[in-house]
This record gives sequence, C-alpha cells and structure tokens, in this order.
Amino acid sequence: MDLGLKRELEEKVRAGVRLTREDGIALYESDDLAWLGGLAHEVRTRKNGDVVHFNVNRHLNMTNVCTASCAYCSFQRKPGEKDAYTMRIEEAVKLAKAMESENLTELHIVNGLHPNLPWRYYPRSLRELKAALPDVSLKAFTATEIHHFETISGMSASEILDELIDAGLESLTGGGAEIFDWEVRQHIVDHRTHWEDWSRIHRLAHEKGLKTPCTMLYGHIEEPRHRVDHVLRLRELQDETGGFQVFIPLRYQHDFVDMQDGKVRNRLQARTQMATGAEALKTFAVSRLLFDNVPHVKVFWVMHGVQTAQLALQHGADDMDGSVVEYKITHDADNYGTPNKLTREDLLDLIRDAGFRPVERNTRYEIIREYEGPDASRRESPQPMRV
Repeated sequence: MDLGLKRELEEKVRAGVRLTREDGIALYESDDLAWLGGLAHEVRTRKNGDVVHFNVNRHLNMTNVCTASCAYCSFQRKPGEKDAYTMRIEEAVKLAKAMESENLTELHIVNGLHPNLPWRYYPRSLRELKAALPDVSLKAFTATEIHHFETISGMSASEILDELIDAGLESLTGGGAEIFDWEVRQHIVDHRTHWEDWSRIHRLAHEKGLKTPCTMLYGHIEEPRHRVDHVLRLRELQDETGGFQVFIPLRYQHDFVDMQDGKVRNRLQARTQMATGAEALKTFAVSRLLFDNVPHVKVFWVMHGVQTAQLALQHGADDMDGSVVEYKITHDADNYGTPNKLTREDLLDLIRDAGFRPVERNTRYEIIREYEGPDASRRESPQPMRV
C-alpha cells in the first residue's frame, strides 16, 4: 500500500471518520498484517479496553433435515437418509437438561428447513425448553428459518416473532447471511432468503426489542470486495436500527467427514481453498475497522482453531465464543483438530494466555462476572499489544 494512503487511513481511523467502500478494498489489498492488526487493535481497545467477553453456551440442533442443498453445507440431510434425524420435543428438552451443568447461560438453537414439521413444533419447543431451563437464554433460529416459518404457517414474520418471543425467544441467531452480494450468493445458497428478507426479519426483530448478532461466511468463492459490500450493508442497517450487538466472521470449512460415506455435500471445495490463518486475521481486522457502529466482534473458535482465535483478539475481536460441547454444523465438516469442548476454565486460560482480561457475559452482553487478567508480576505473563 502507498505510504500516503496508509497515513490517510490511519488518520481517518484515529479521528473516528467512517471508512468508505474504497477504503475497505484498499485495506484488504494491504499485505502489512501487523499494521492492519495494530490499527484494528486500537479500535477494539477504544471500544472494549483489555476485556475479552465470553459466555457459557451450548448448541442444540433439533433436526438436520432440510429442503435446501446449499453448496457450502455439510450439515443438511434429506428425508430418509441414513443419518437424518428429527428430535421429539421431549428429546430436545432431555438433551438440553443434560447440558445444564457449569452454570449454562445460553442455548443456541439452529435447525434445517424441515419440509414436514408443523409450525407449532417451534414455539412449543421454546416454551418447553424455557420451562425446563428458566435461567437460560434462548438464542434461536436464523432469519432463513423465520422466513421458512412464514411459508409453513401462513403467518407474517411479525406475528411469528411475537409468538416466539412470548414462548421465550431472547435473540435470533445471525446465520443465513453468508455473502449477500448476488454475484456470489446465487452460487452458494439454495433457499429463497436473500438480503431483502434477511434484513427485513432482523429489522422486525430489532423493532420488537431483540438484540441480534450478524455474520459473514468468508473464505470460499467470494472476493474481498464482496466482504466489504456485505459489511457495509449490515453497517447501514445498524445505522437504522442499532440492533446488532456483535459481528461474527465465520470461516468456511471444507467437507472431510462426509467424504467417508461417499457423499460430498459441500460442492464448493472443488473450486476453492479454505482461508489461511493470515487471511482470517486480515478479515477480522478489516471488519473491525469498517463496522464502526457495532460494539463487538466475535471469533468463533470452533471455525478458526484456538490459536488463530487467540490471535484474532489482537486483530480486532473482543469476544471468544463459547464453551460449546458439540457443534454439529461445523464438526460435520472440519477435520483439522478443533476440540468439541472448551470449559469455562479453558476459556479463561485461553483469554489470559492471549494477554486479556476475561469477562463473562449473557446473551444481551450484560456482565455476569469479571475475572482477573494475566498476572502482571510474572515476567513471562502475556500482555496485550500496547496502543
């Protein structure tokens, strides 16, 4: 990058001037990762100090049966496939109750787009889960699922959200976003929920007082300009609603597990390579710099590995999610060594080892407990980058 442009971008960031589409593309074209990371770290420190947030959550996928066959997805199964499953609500409650230990604060629920389950299954499942786990927040359903519920129920998204909120819903999940630009999206998504409906549903959720995450699936067939476009769409919606609490870049995964049964459900992998660690860190840094109106950037360690996740905390991220026991959507794809489980103590150690102070939060980013940071008296104790 031209030294003059570098200085211009530094001045804009430090003065709090909003970066443009052209600025975002220029940042991605820079090969100076240390500079990008340092600039993003300045912003995350200004917003969140030396804190890394985390929560104690579990993931529950009540069915993997799905009408869609998205090109990147290894999770979906068709009715009748050997490993297709759909839980009875009583099964889901029993499984959730088994996850209750370790002071669980959040249950994260995402499913396939099941062709035959009735609409009433979904609010009833939330109601019974909330009755069984009254102190656990229910973060459930993507905008794609809400759009699907409109089809199977004949109700509007507004009516659906009202009923789900009444049943105990506290937040939507951020999934279904992938990449919004149609140039890419038409090749990777096999359902009808695109930017117009995804944004409509999150806008409605925000109007009803829900705070939601937003996501981006990167590292497949998209180009940096598509990532910039994606973030800027979300930034504009955030200007309007203020309802996004956190942005989560999700690293696209190749399909290794399903190849063992002779099926490659992930149709993108023949055309692309997974993002390297350096590309992941660049994506976190540029996202933090562009997305100036969202308070938090989360690194989902399951999709990045724990070491890259720790490094992301030095490149703009301030949240490390989460103490997942089983995350089928990724672990049905990856085979490169991410663990199935991190406990609260594991997360505390990882955050301190990266040089930060852990703070446990709930779904709404309200502080539950603050912990001591790295021992500053120990010479070998890690410290965050100084700004």
